[in-house]
Amino acid sequence: MENNNVDIESEGGEKLETNGSIFEDRDMIREPLLMKSRVNTTSQIAIVGANICPIESLDYEIVENDLFKQDWRSRKKVQIFQYVVLKWTLVLLIGIATGLVAFFNNIAVENIAGFKLLLTGNLMLKQKYFQAFAALAGCNVVLATCAGVLCAYVAPAAAGSGIPEVKAYLNGVDAHSILAPSTLFVKIFGSIFGVAAGFVVGKEGPMVHTGACIANLLGQGGSRKYHLTWKWLRYFKNDRDRRDLITCGAAAGVAAAFRAPVGGVLFALEEAASWWRSALLWRTFFTTAVVAVVLKTLIEYCKNEECGLFGDGGLIMFNINNSVPDYNTTDLLAIILLGVIGGIFGSIYNYLVDKVLRTYSIINERGPAFRVLLVIIISILTSCCAFGVPWLAKCLPCPTELGEECPTKGRSGSYKSFQCPPGQYNDLASLLLTTNDDAIRNLFSSLNTNEFRLTSLFAFFIVMYFLGIITYGIAIPSGLFIPVILAGASYGRLVGRLLSPIANLDVGLFALLGAASFLGGTMRMTVSLCVILLELTNNLLMLPLMMLVLLISKTVADCFNKGVYDQIVIMKGLPFLEAHAEPYMRQLVAGDVVSGPLITFAGVEKVGNIIHSLRMTSHNGFPVIDEPPLTDAPELCGLVLRSHLLVLLKGKVFTKDRRLSGAETLKRYHAYDFAKAGSGKGLKFEDLEISGEEMEMFVDLHPITNTSPYTVVETMSLAKAAVAFRELGLRHLCVVPKTPGRPPIVGILTRHDFMPEHILGLYPHIDPHKQE
Repeated sequence: MENNNVDIESEGGEKLETNGSIFEDRDMIREPLLMKSRVNTTSQIAIVGANICPIESLDYEIVENDLFKQDWRSRKKVQIFQYVVLKWTLVLLIGIATGLVAFFNNIAVENIAGFKLLLTGNLMLKQKYFQAFAALAGCNVVLATCAGVLCAYVAPAAAGSGIPEVKAYLNGVDAHSILAPSTLFVKIFGSIFGVAAGFVVGKEGPMVHTGACIANLLGQGGSRKYHLTWKWLRYFKNDRDRRDLITCGAAAGVAAAFRAPVGGVLFALEEAASWWRSALLWRTFFTTAVVAVVLKTLIEYCKNEECGLFGDGGLIMFNINNSVPDYNTTDLLAIILLGVIGGIFGSIYNYLVDKVLRTYSIINERGPAFRVLLVIIISILTSCCAFGVPWLAKCLPCPTELGEECPTKGRSGSYKSFQCPPGQYNDLASLLLTTNDDAIRNLFSSLNTNEFRLTSLFAFFIVMYFLGIITYGIAIPSGLFIPVILAGASYGRLVGRLLSPIANLDVGLFALLGAASFLGGTMRMTVSLCVILLELTNNLLMLPLMMLVLLISKTVADCFNKGVYDQIVIMKGLPFLEAHAEPYMRQLVAGDVVSGPLITFAGVEKVGNIIHSLRMTSHNGFPVIDEPPLTDAPELCGLVLRSHLLVLLKGKVFTKDRRLSGAETLKRYHAYDFAKAGSGKGLKFEDLEISGEEMEMFVDLHPITNTSPYTVVETMSLAKAAVAFRELGLRHLCVVPKTPGRPPIVGILTRHDFMPEHILGLYPHIDPHKQE
């Protein structure tokens, strides 16, 4: 758990003893604000799955110590070339692996769900209605139980979408096991079982998490356990390169799920990544292009019916290119109305999802068995809705001059017979007793305007809206995109049907715009959603209308609450740093929020002092201060990381007297000896074996001290410091005094010091909603 490594200040100018030194409490530069405690206890743990886990920050900053400089001086051009080639090779492998997983996912879902639906349909044709329901519900419960058991017992972190966790990781938050191999395994198979079980969930969110897990696995920098110790792989034993690879993995996940390569890049840029640069843009673009090629190749193979019940759709999932958008004033007014409806429905959806998640957390805390039981209950409820609601619909005569069989028999199709006689179909069954992808295709279809009645569309919207809310949060991998698209497309097509006499746009395009409005109202994304939907439907002519409806829905929904992923990040307790500072931060300065106690080390420190500090605290960064006789006056040498101290102490490069011995350390160690191990398997404090005699010896910290840490003066606006902290991707930000003659460091700001809970806990009289 990362506590804040900073000093305790108190009213009345108390003195604090820190590492044998007594530092005067700094003079207050201005009128002191109300303050009770300087100890930070907020945002130290998070809920991952249903487990409480400690939160660590990631070390994205380059540690420029003597070992790092020595390594760069000795690195040859061929080694730099190897590094670049390997980085491109890894993003190529991420694209290939993510594409293969997505294809396997699609094949498995289509075949498992297809077998289940065919079994149910054949029994319905024989009028064995009770057996049909038993077969449908039984298959769904078995599949749901498999998904629930995997999530509850093997990898709780695989439950849910995974996008909030990936978003938090790329922001600098490392929660236990969110990208672990076990999470990847459960994410893949749990998603297959969950979607095939008929839950109102999608595989798109889980695919983003899957792509990130694949990237994390490939970016481990080798493994001693599996004898993958090539010198080339050592280059990637750092959080900075892993962050780039995981960004590529998240983009690949979107590209694989929606078959939208450009949309994947924009999703990573707009929603997932907190840090971006041009080189990363190239790599994510290359990765998503690889995904598109892999999927296209494999789908072409499946067109020869080599993949069982797998559909024969091309790279475009929902092709409505035959619809030409020719719109008039009525259509524009209807689109504005759709945007407003989407914003209102989206904000209500987010509110209800938040309440349901908080309720489920109470159930999930009771243990894995209760999580599985909740999954089974929701599965039975979903089966009852899918089989029971179509009985409310009347049979409709099959349209004439159709290019497909009606009612559909065999594989899959738009016209389900259900209980209807020959020559008729049940429109609600065509939407509910099918895969989610086929339901979306049916809603986006423009071939038959009257294919679905108004009452059926309304009933389907109600079912999808509320089933989507109560399904998200149970112990299965579950994406939010598909439920939102289904609900949005249903009310969009409903509006299209009502306006069909006076509108130029057909009902399929209204369904697409309805899906866009609901997505904008829940996700609060604009550019990436726009491109994803355009790539998804292969209809670039819809661009102006799509932009309009997304902007309106996002604007309306932002008046009520935050986006669904932002809400989930907050609810899970992940200390996410926003791109902008809160207005109340302008009332404070950096020195107002540092908490303590501050623990510093001398440049040449006694081993016993370091051991004691490491044992008594969980701080991850310690200031190093050079004092006389090494310098004329105390000065800040830099910052040393806990992980580096452990490696140095394990090597026991000690001296009996206090002297500089950095040359011996530089000869004995290389920079990669201090590289960060993958999957949290680095050196622990418990691994140290220090004798009583060695406790009295000294160690030179200069070779491993980052001599160029980022610093801010204590009078800097807290809002400015927060923006700098996020933009630079920092873990520690040193606060230095304004005036000379004082200790060279006032404290250290970590991400927890910027959390509203900490700041408003220190200064409860501040109004967080006041806008300046």
